[in-house]
Amino acid sequence: MFGSKKADAAQPPATPEEPDRPTVGKGAPTPRRNSQQAQNKRPLVPTDRKLAKAQAREQRMAAQERMRLANETGDERYLAARDKGPQKRFARDFVDSRWMVGEFLMIVILVFLVVAFTMTNNLQVQAYITMGLWIVLGLVIVDTFIMTRQLKKRLVAKFGSQDRGVLWYASMRGLQFRRLRLPKPQVARGTKVE
Repeated sequence: MFGSKKADAAQPPATPEEPDRPTVGKGAPTPRRNSQQAQNKRPLVPTDRKLAKAQAREQRMAAQERMRLANETGDERYLAARDKGPQKRFARDFVDSRWMVGEFLMIVILVFLVVAFTMTNNLQVQAYITMGLWIVLGLVIVDTFIMTRQLKKRLVAKFGSQDRGVLWYASMRGLQFRRLRLPKPQVARGTKVE
């Protein structure tokens, strides 16, 4: 009886093998606050201002180049926030596939102004010019109204709902010259947009 205790005491107790503990992530000990804060510390003002300014300029130029290429190709990742989203893409394609009276509004207004300034003495011509301008404006409003109604039906049919601001976005795009639209038109006129 006494001998068995001595034999047990001579042997060290068996310890289970400890697995290697990770140093980061789950299962790792929580790092101390001062070591975490030391990792996050960086100077508010860079030590080399010229280098920091050059790096910031390079980053800005690269972002502008990505956005320019996205406006050319229609790449959604780098477009401006106002142009992102599947509904706005659909609205762009829908507007670009049609002829819009609003595209030519600026040209018509410019012609009306030139004629109005050259014919200042003839009041009857001035009246016709004013009437013609009102007719063109009325056509633009009617054309835009018809386009937005059709677009709304197509958006609801395709997406189930219509996002806020999409119709206004399409209307403003329809008033721009086709060549000056950004992002550039990705569909030809007359193409059926699905």
